[in-house]
Amino acid sequence: MTDELDSVMGGVRMGVNVDIKRSDGRIHSAVVSGINVDTKSVTVEWFERGETKGKEIELEQILGLNEDLAPVSSDTASVLPSKKKKYVPRQSLTVVNTKAAPGVTGAAPGVTGAAPGVTGAVSGIPGVPKRNPGRQTNIVPTNGQNKEQALQNLNGSKIPQNSQGGQAKVESMPPPKQVPSIAPTRGAAVQGGNRRRSNVVKEVEKLKDNREKRRAQQAQTVEGQEHIRNKDTGNPNWEFLQMILEYKDDLECTPLQDGDPIADHRITVCIRKRPMNQKELKKKEVDVVTVPTKDKITIHEPKSKVDLTKYLENQQFRFDCAFDENASNELVYKYTARSLVQSIFEGGMATCFAYGQTGSGKTHTMGGEFHGKTQDSNNGIYAFATIDVFKLLKSTKYKNDNLVVSCSYFEIYSGKVFDLLSGKTKLRVLEDGKQQVVVVGLTETEVDSVEDVLKLITNGNNLRTSGQTSANAHSSRSHAVFQIVLRQNTRKKPLYGKFSLIDLAGNERGADTNSADRQTRIEGAEINKSLLALKECIRALGRKGAHLPFRASKLTQVLRDSFVGDKVRTCMIAMISPSLSSCEHTLNTLRYADRVKELGVKDPAKGGNNEGVMMDCDDDDGDILEDNDVGSGLSHEDSGLAQLRSLNDGECSADWYNFQESVAHLQLLEEEVVESHKNLLDSMEHWIQQDASLLAMTNEVDYDQDAYAQQLEDMISEKQEALEALRDKTRAFRACLNEEEAQSNKMRRN
Repeated sequence: MTDELDSVMGGVRMGVNVDIKRSDGRIHSAVVSGINVDTKSVTVEWFERGETKGKEIELEQILGLNEDLAPVSSDTASVLPSKKKKYVPRQSLTVVNTKAAPGVTGAAPGVTGAAPGVTGAVSGIPGVPKRNPGRQTNIVPTNGQNKEQALQNLNGSKIPQNSQGGQAKVESMPPPKQVPSIAPTRGAAVQGGNRRRSNVVKEVEKLKDNREKRRAQQAQTVEGQEHIRNKDTGNPNWEFLQMILEYKDDLECTPLQDGDPIADHRITVCIRKRPMNQKELKKKEVDVVTVPTKDKITIHEPKSKVDLTKYLENQQFRFDCAFDENASNELVYKYTARSLVQSIFEGGMATCFAYGQTGSGKTHTMGGEFHGKTQDSNNGIYAFATIDVFKLLKSTKYKNDNLVVSCSYFEIYSGKVFDLLSGKTKLRVLEDGKQQVVVVGLTETEVDSVEDVLKLITNGNNLRTSGQTSANAHSSRSHAVFQIVLRQNTRKKPLYGKFSLIDLAGNERGADTNSADRQTRIEGAEINKSLLALKECIRALGRKGAHLPFRASKLTQVLRDSFVGDKVRTCMIAMISPSLSSCEHTLNTLRYADRVKELGVKDPAKGGNNEGVMMDCDDDDGDILEDNDVGSGLSHEDSGLAQLRSLNDGECSADWYNFQESVAHLQLLEEEVVESHKNLLDSMEHWIQQDASLLAMTNEVDYDQDAYAQQLEDMISEKQEALEALRDKTRAFRACLNEEEAQSNKMRRN
């Protein structure tokens, strides 16, 4: 291999100095940095104007300028001795020094600026041409010697005298060592070339290596993607699925298990992930929710860059408890609502909210598991709480307290309250003189066993308002409130403790305010407002002295006694769906729950805990609110909306506030018109009796005609005033409907 290389390249090796000719005709020295035997070309580099430059030159041009490096012909090779001398790179630097070594008075014998026997050509080898005379020789003078003196010394001229009259001593470089072969071995040449290789060549080779590695990596990635695509054919989100699986491979999941310690908080916020349903599995939905630990949850939100590159944005949240898809209703109840049952036997008020998107499992968690279209009420939080209530009632600690258990069940739909235990009767919400909220006419049934409670729940669920959505064929459109009430068994039966379990309406309906249907808009606006008010009321529990905006919605107004006092405890269970199509709603649910917990609980790092002091409600406007006191109620509603907007600055726009205000006015005027219409009907019965009396008067022979005419005129005036008043209210109601329509269109455009 070395002989073949010598026959082609001659003395051209990596690291050898050669003369090159530039395109402008200049000839200067350069270093060989690369050799390509196949193309018979050489890459050279040189240093010019502060930077390294390089180019590729044909071998023929190099040999033309460097004849002494040409390969040895066959005729010449036959004359050469068997042991050839190794090619030695030519010296291009001679150092002249006035201080010569002892015993040296001139140049070495036979040396004229070169090694012994070398005078510009290879000595003793006939046929080898002399060295190119055009090659420059660099001379470095020392000890003040000028260039002319150095040249004279090099050519054998008279050596100048030193200051003491003696001759200046010249020291030439020692001759190079002779080696047995002419051409160096390939390994030695490569090693020498690597040492002298420039940064440009190293960088080019580094880029080449990186490119090859990257291509190999890309090929491996494509092969893996093809394998996944073939494994799960037809899945449009297989790329996101692979990213999620790779993310989970690096996680060490330790979900909540039965037996883990139960935290005792005044405000508890938990998250529950439901399993994938059959509809989602059929559509090959991707599970984007991971519950790595008992208090953390991760959402893998799919994203796309501008160049359509897909990636995941993994968002993490932390709560008091996080339940994965394998958690049962009993486990959820044990770590959320079970401790609240104990508090009502100590005279407290407890609330448990189920919050989340439609179809996320709220009714399943609160009411019980579904088997087809049939709900099993025996394994829901309602049933578990009732079982514990009767256990504690019969326990030795509380059996002598003379307590009785009663239940009520009602729903709040579009700002109206309906009794689910008495045929869905519409109820009125008032405040008494002690500023206690009372639901007038609410049915409260005493119960003696768990079976009685489950029967009431089943009957109430059948009357609950529901509608069809994309997520659920029977979606709950109202807030359902089931209350377990403890009263002292005396004549007046005063309240002892109350546990309210609320199945909230789907939070995605809060975004239905842009719907073209007015009923859907009003329904969404009321849900939106009630959820905001509920969040602020829970947050206010942990902030002493904060105003409680309970009048902002009917839900918080009804539950006011559950937010005021020293013995109040609250638990929120946020339900989330795992599918990719529900990712946006899932994130909204988690942000809502995180907002509740973030400011509702003191920072444990600062030594605080959840046992903060409860605040008293600011009742500066708390006179008795009568049902027909529209002006007073309207001001309360307006002040509640304004406070909600101030508490949620940045989340509630001016258009949202104006729309909510128009909806609130619309609901109040609707109640007023309906009430006036009922009063008119009651008055008409009285008028019919008066009309009958007047007509009976005319049957007499000598009746008083003047009295008859006067009474008839008075009755007509009374009827006319009542009808005109109803007509004016109806006109105002219609104007409010138009205002709501205009505000909705404005918000939709924006």
